[in-house]
Amino acid sequence: MKIAPTYVFIVASAVFVGGALFSFPVLLDLQIERLQNRTSPTVTEQFPVSVDPKNKVIVENAQANAFFENIESSFQATVANTGRLFGLIFEWIALSVAEVPWYQRLAAAEGSRFVSVTPGMRKEQVANAFARTLAWDSEQKKAFLTASADAPLPLSEGSFAPGIYSIAFDTTPEAAQTLVNDRFTQDVLSHYGPETAQKVPLEQALTIASLIERETGGRDDMRIISGIIWNRLFIGMNLQIDATLQYATANAKTNTAATGAWWPKALPADIYRKSPYNTYLNPGLPPTPIANPSVTTIVAALNPKKTSCLFYFHDAARQFHCTDTYKEHVALLKKYYGRGK
Repeated sequence: MKIAPTYVFIVASAVFVGGALFSFPVLLDLQIERLQNRTSPTVTEQFPVSVDPKNKVIVENAQANAFFENIESSFQATVANTGRLFGLIFEWIALSVAEVPWYQRLAAAEGSRFVSVTPGMRKEQVANAFARTLAWDSEQKKAFLTASADAPLPLSEGSFAPGIYSIAFDTTPEAAQTLVNDRFTQDVLSHYGPETAQKVPLEQALTIASLIERETGGRDDMRIISGIIWNRLFIGMNLQIDATLQYATANAKTNTAATGAWWPKALPADIYRKSPYNTYLNPGLPPTPIANPSVTTIVAALNPKKTSCLFYFHDAARQFHCTDTYKEHVALLKKYYGRGK
């Protein structure tokens, strides 16, 4: 009997995918272990900085442009943000399946659990991600979020490094906290030298990066949004960022932990909410970061695109629009949504 080529292809594909699924926990565990145990080079390349807050100017530099425009640039490799196709596919698959129950069961059979911390999570979401995988109770989550007196890095919002963590089921909150601290030290602090900090203090960079992380539609517009945020800061204009309203609203809700609504939809009434995080009412940056940004977004905060825009939005198709004036902004909103803002 002649077997149809299509049937052979389906069977071969099933065998390949099935093998990949059962071997992926081992491969992922090895890959994550390599990343978690990597050591910093003797000479660590520092984050470039093209914004000058003191003189209120943005001067783009080639190193920053190469980081965003060339995924094979030397600096990409330095910050372990490799652009190799296999690495990107591997990371995408890992982020997609790391928290799926059947996958966790496969991983458990290999002696590991995987916790996925995605860019833009609040600290409470990070704690919940670890708690779901490790069956922590509320006290253990609290311990994870509380920095010890001798902690090398205070665990505040903005320093919970995104990524995939390979952990044993009996990992304690203190051990998990150390893992997160170490990842942040390797990914960020090792590249944030005195010269960078002198131009833009770390907390300021993390705060701006957290705003970008929650507002961006992707890698293509994050540097423009960074430029708009810096433009507003330069002229003393309130930032008016909806993500800060979401953060403030969630902070004010007593049932947030139960509902999981850490990023509620911003409503018109929220503009008047009394909170230090409300950037519609308060000038300047919020008192702390509002989320945990990726390395790429931190670099975008330090290296904005030079733009004359002061206003922006994403349309229903997630296309980015920015304008110089509020009048132009309202006109575009009416065009795409039939209303002003």
